[in-house]
Amino acid sequence: MNTLLWFTQIILGGVFLFTGFSKIVAYSQVVRTMSARLKGGPVVMSRGLAALVGAAEIAGAVGVLLPVDMWPPHLLLRLACVWLALLMIGAGIYHARRKEAATPSVVLLLLALFIIVGRMPR
Repeated sequence: MNTLLWFTQIILGGVFLFTGFSKIVAYSQVVRTMSARLKGGPVVMSRGLAALVGAAEIAGAVGVLLPVDMWPPHLLLRLACVWLALLMIGAGIYHARRKEAATPSVVLLLLALFIIVGRMPR
């Protein structure tokens, strides 16, 4: 089970590192690609909000990927997963309001919840 949890953590952390850095570094290209691909209209997220969300995603990804137990077992990891789960709830609401598929947000939310439950102390 520990191997499966680590595998899930690496996937979740990698996805959020990639999306977080792309929102910060390549904002204009991300907006152009998303507007062309999605039929919900133009992306209504300012550059500052995208940078804030990107930084939040990077912080959560770092918390998921760090193998540090400074506090009680896996507390930092579970807090980071709760943070990412809350971000994905917000992303799901954003996409649902634009009448877009929220499937990626739901999948990432479920992965974060799987890690939270799997890393609970026994």
